[in-house]
Amino acid sequence: MPGENLTRIEAQERRAVLDPAAAVSYEVDLDLTRGAEVFGSRTTVRFGATPGAATFIDLIARDVREVTLNGRSLDPAAVFADSRIALADLAAENELTIDADCLYTNTGEGLHRFVDPVDGEVYLYSQFEVPDSRRMFAVFEQPDVKATFQFTVTAPEPWHVVSNSPTPEPKRHGDGTATWTFEPTPLISSYITALIAGPYQATFSELTSTSGRVIPLGVYARKSLWQFLDADYIFDKTRQGFAYFEEKFDYPYPFAKYDQLFVPEFNAGAMENAGAVTFTETYVFRSKVTDAVKERRVVTILHELAHMWFGDLVTMRWWNDLWLNESFAEWASTMATAEATEWDAAWTTFNAMEKTWAYRQDQLPSTHPVVAQINDLEDVQVNFDGITYAKGGSVLKQLAAWVGIEQFFGGVAAYFKKNEWSNTELSDLMVELERTSGRDLSTWSKKWLETAGVNTLSPEIATDGDGDITRFAIVQTAPADYPTIRPHRLGIGFYQLQGDALVRVHHEELDVDGDLTEVPQLKGRARPDLVLLNDEDLAYAKIRLDERSLQTAIAHLSKISDPLARSLVWGAAWDQTRDAEASATDYVDLVLRNIGSETESTTVRTTLSQLLLAASSYVAPSRRDETRARVADGLWELAQAAQPGSDSQLQFVTAFAAAAATPAHAETVRALRSGELSLDGLKIDTDLSWQLLIALAAAGAVDAAVIENALAADNTAKGGEFAAQARAALPTADAKRAAWSSLIDTADAPNTIVRAAAAGFTHPAGRDLLAEFVPAYFEMLLPIWESRSYQIAQYLIVGLYPAPLADVALRDATRGWLAEHQDAPPALRRLVAENLAGVERALSVQARDAE
Repeated sequence: MPGENLTRIEAQERRAVLDPAAAVSYEVDLDLTRGAEVFGSRTTVRFGATPGAATFIDLIARDVREVTLNGRSLDPAAVFADSRIALADLAAENELTIDADCLYTNTGEGLHRFVDPVDGEVYLYSQFEVPDSRRMFAVFEQPDVKATFQFTVTAPEPWHVVSNSPTPEPKRHGDGTATWTFEPTPLISSYITALIAGPYQATFSELTSTSGRVIPLGVYARKSLWQFLDADYIFDKTRQGFAYFEEKFDYPYPFAKYDQLFVPEFNAGAMENAGAVTFTETYVFRSKVTDAVKERRVVTILHELAHMWFGDLVTMRWWNDLWLNESFAEWASTMATAEATEWDAAWTTFNAMEKTWAYRQDQLPSTHPVVAQINDLEDVQVNFDGITYAKGGSVLKQLAAWVGIEQFFGGVAAYFKKNEWSNTELSDLMVELERTSGRDLSTWSKKWLETAGVNTLSPEIATDGDGDITRFAIVQTAPADYPTIRPHRLGIGFYQLQGDALVRVHHEELDVDGDLTEVPQLKGRARPDLVLLNDEDLAYAKIRLDERSLQTAIAHLSKISDPLARSLVWGAAWDQTRDAEASATDYVDLVLRNIGSETESTTVRTTLSQLLLAASSYVAPSRRDETRARVADGLWELAQAAQPGSDSQLQFVTAFAAAAATPAHAETVRALRSGELSLDGLKIDTDLSWQLLIALAAAGAVDAAVIENALAADNTAKGGEFAAQARAALPTADAKRAAWSSLIDTADAPNTIVRAAAAGFTHPAGRDLLAEFVPAYFEMLLPIWESRSYQIAQYLIVGLYPAPLADVALRDATRGWLAEHQDAPPALRRLVAENLAGVERALSVQARDAE
């Protein structure tokens, strides 16, 4: 039985039955006044089909009361099973009506229902990507069945009700309820339809499109968070994005209005619902946040806006071309951030964050081409990853540079005009880029979009007795499983110590292809203190530092003035560490010596995360305790030395708390949280107080009563998440068992609590307690996969994996499960195999560090 899955073949067969010349239309009537568990959903679908053929429509519902096809009443018990309603003996023109009770969720999938602990108000929002509009109404749930959607919603009268079309004046019924009847949408795919309803607070503005139309703008958030929302800034970034994209895409904004809604318990950063974008409430800043988070919010705002063209106006035919949405939105949003906003170092941020993610993902056993092989819905669920987003964005940056940015934008504009309101695949875009650039992109596409893996570029340098270069070459390698050797356009930077600075004294730009590329133009030059391949970050490839350059970096990286060059060196050193070509101890030294002078917030954020991983899992076990203590000591020294009130001060304090490894560290954290110890410029606000409390919980320096008192003082959704994480981090066997039971033995915790509790459960400070749970972890995998929604199952399978153990026993147990469960669902095996890859890498790096 198919359950809730859908294969690509089934989707193709269904598409062949539906008449492509006859537009599909939906009328969806929703009743949100039926209590806390279910809502009424009545769908009327009109569609053309091959006469006499059979197909099915998708629906996940608690009860189906009525199914009427072309005036014939069908028995729900006979036709509804496995999230499908069977439709037989179709006519050329069909009308189908389905009346059902659907369930609210607390998993962030379908129609999510949230009760605000602050005031008891109810908030709803939809999240449909990939296959979850069927949780709200009956639908042909695949992206290439575009349709018009007309929603009618009955809800409490005081609520705001928002969908893809402009919100109409409601009809008030006099009993405290009202009905909103929305205009039909343009032709769009079902996964970008939307419903957001509740007593949200809102503010409105407008802008004028290049088409001359006035586009209404709205920003929404919960009432209890409204005081923290900087709506004017969000409107400002939105206007900058509109102006940039309408000019560069040469296509006016395609929808009637643009609302941005910050919603509770959201799984992702945001979702590109047409004209009604939803965002995580993490982007409503109730406490001080780093510049890295502020910049990320701007990139996310522009990423979702770019989707109105890439994904919503023109949509991939099937999920193997998901990159046509995500890679392009990633690239376009970084371009817009760098060129249209004050965050002009966005490409440095992209290198530090996105490329790091891409390189990590591209080295997992689950790596795949940018254009992935997607056999079914479970495949695509796990493919929202660093390949689809970050690698795709990286290679598009390279492609734009190769064909020329004006030619690139010209091809994109032609692509939108030719394919508006329809579905596309890779070749549809490539043909437009070839036409505007005059280049044959078939070879480029095969090597960069249709093959997997990341190349490594290393310098080979020979010098004479005077230190002058007699030979310089670049060696390109590829992993054995993915042996593609690719062409790269890249720069080579020579950096020399001059006084108190590490200065670039020469830059060479060239094309690299093949296993070995000689660079004769560098002969005769003095060998510099540091050689940086991929200077200016044109290429997508891991780069290596030769031994002299690595030692220069360890001692002097902070003396490079260019933040992008620094980011490249940080990344190269981390790659060499992860690949066991340099010791984790050296990496710790590099970070502690140089991070205090780093000015780019995202570089600091990424590097500190890597430092904590190196200290807890990558150094040799024999020196792990000493290294963790040294890292915490070093971070506290950096926090004390940082400029008062600075971004770095906040980052060093939070990293110190996370790294706390001794009773003395815990006492410092306690005194800092209580106010007995202070740092100039550092305010212990609500979120920072919680982060310090989680560190104290992990250290065993507080008990559950202290956590409950903190929750009573901050009885908010965010406070609940922090409390769940702190409880699960307590380093006692009883606390770990209670956390495990709350997640595995019961299924009522909402998505954000599941995620937070799992993070606390696997806190590295409780490493020794996790061995007890290794057998239970593998016993729960199949039952959890079969019984929970995809999102919750993923949180549990990844979040509860006892990765901090990083030992042979965990590796062998994971290998054993995979060997014994060859027939397990491929998506589940992928998650487990990725967990295994992390442990295998840690063991390899530990062995190198022990040498």
